[in-house]
Amino acid sequence: VQLQESGPGLVNASQTVSLTCTVSGGSITADDYYWSWVRQAPGKNREKISCISESERGIIYLDALKGRFTISKDNAKNAIHLQMNSLDPDDTATYYCAARFEGSCLGNGFDLTRVDYWGKGALVTVST
Repeated sequence: VQLQESGPGLVNASQTVSLTCTVSGGSITADDYYWSWVRQAPGKNREKISCISESERGIIYLDALKGRFTISKDNAKNAIHLQMNSLDPDDTATYYCAARFEGSCLGNGFDLTRVDYWGKGALVTVST
């Protein structure tokens, strides 16, 4: 499975943007795969943002992002999207697409130490 992130690199604060994770070598409709967006801000650890699967609804993990970020699946394009509203400079980070075979989006099911596939990341810089 290969994951490729894409999206605008530089955006202005308060804008809405969408990142896309294009999946190849596997289907996002497969029952046993779980798909996640993870971000890493400069000088900080990676943090998981969201998760979705064929059988589970999209979840946003971080309370600060609930209501602003939304994860969704595009089965026709075999892609995972992350829509980000009202962007803030604190959202500046490299955003990674990640996939895990078996597990869950619930609880600590999407353990970042047990990710099977990572994309290379897409840098999003939010300017004031």
